[in-house]
Order: sequence, then structure tokens, then C-alpha cells
Amino acid sequence: MASFYGIGVGPGDSKLLTVKAVDTIKQLDVLYTPQAHRSSKSVAERIASPYLTADLVIKRRHFPMVNDWSAKVTCWRKIADEIKADVQNGQNVGFLTLGDPSVYSTFSYIANMLKEEINVQTIAGVSAFSQIAASLSLPLMLDEESLEVIPATAEKEKLTQVIDLNDNVVIMKIATNFKTVYQILQKRGLLEKTVVVENASMAEQHIKRLADYSANDKLPYFTTALLKKKEN
Repeated sequence: MASFYGIGVGPGDSKLLTVKAVDTIKQLDVLYTPQAHRSSKSVAERIASPYLTADLVIKRRHFPMVNDWSAKVTCWRKIADEIKADVQNGQNVGFLTLGDPSVYSTFSYIANMLKEEINVQTIAGVSAFSQIAASLSLPLMLDEESLEVIPATAEKEKLTQVIDLNDNVVIMKIATNFKTVYQILQKRGLLEKTVVVENASMAEQHIKRLADYSANDKLPYFTTALLKKKEN
């Protein structure tokens, strides 16, 4: 039976794709991937490129990065309808997503639109924060420690609450609201306890302490912060 697959390609290094992700990609007839600027390959497509077959049909589609929810839903619905038509035509269809498809992924919205109409499967991937912790040999949690993952785009009150209540905090998309996050952590004396990783597992990866930055610095889009309050 033809299916629609959401495939996690990990944070950046092509070698971090799981065996199952690679096997699934090789069985695809059609692949949907975000359309990068200037018609170049998206980051997700570049990561997966060593495993793409010569006869694979690649459909690059524009996904609006805007705050207008209605505009995004309209776009997702159009792409979802196209995916449904491909699957109902007997084709195995894939959708590439950075990291893991279950973590802040557009795939989840499209899958929710289609799950009652076609067979949808999710292929897990290595999340950016898991790879960051592994590359630094830092445990995300030990014993009774807590961990919370939150996007920097959350309201300041929510960010503050999460930072105050948890032993370990992963802050995704930190570049989009860096100054606010920086000031919250600075006020609590947590800059030295926060690791910032730019472009995790990519050639351009940089690892620093938040204390090495200033509040007005501009960070790359693919930047994640990991706060560990306790020394292990």
C-alpha cells in the first residue's frame, strides 16, 4: 500500500540519518522538500542528498515563514491535497524534515490533515538537542532531574517560568528572540551554565557559552541553547 512518510534527517550531518530513514528514502517515488531561496536545495535536501535515487521525483514547495496562521494553513492544505493525490495514485511519498518529525515540524500539521484519508507514517530522526548533548558528552537528564524543551518564540513569561522551574532546558530557535532569552538568563546568573551551538553537526558548527555573547548579537537561524543548572 502506498504511504506518506515524514522522514527525520537529523540536524545536519548526513551520517546521522537512521538506517530506517535511509531505507525509506530509497523506496520513495516522490519527495517533497522545502524550496530554498534562489531555487537552491534546502538544508534538509542537502542532508539527505547522498541517499536520493536518480529516478526520484523531487517536488520543492514553498512553505511561508510568516506569523499569519491563515496563510500557512492555506499553503499546507494545498500541498496536502497534492500529496494525497500522489499517494492515491499508488506512489510512495516522502516529506523531509530537519531533526525529528515530531519536534516542531511542519510535517505534523500536514500529517494531521491527511491521516484520515491516506496511510501516514513517521520515521524518527535525531533531534538537534540530542546530537548537541551527545557531541558534548553531556547528559540531558540524570536521576530525578527535569528537562523541558521550549522555543525562544514563546512568551517572555512562559520562557521565564520554564527556566526557573527546570534543572535542564533546551531553547530552540533562540536566534529569533535572542536578546530576551539572554537577558532572562543573565538576570539569573546562568550565562556560564548555558551552552550555545550554532549549526549543530554541520561544517559551520560553533560551540560557545552564552557568556561569550552580548545581548545584541545576531545568531544563525539554526542555533540551539542548552541550559544545565547542575554540574554532573
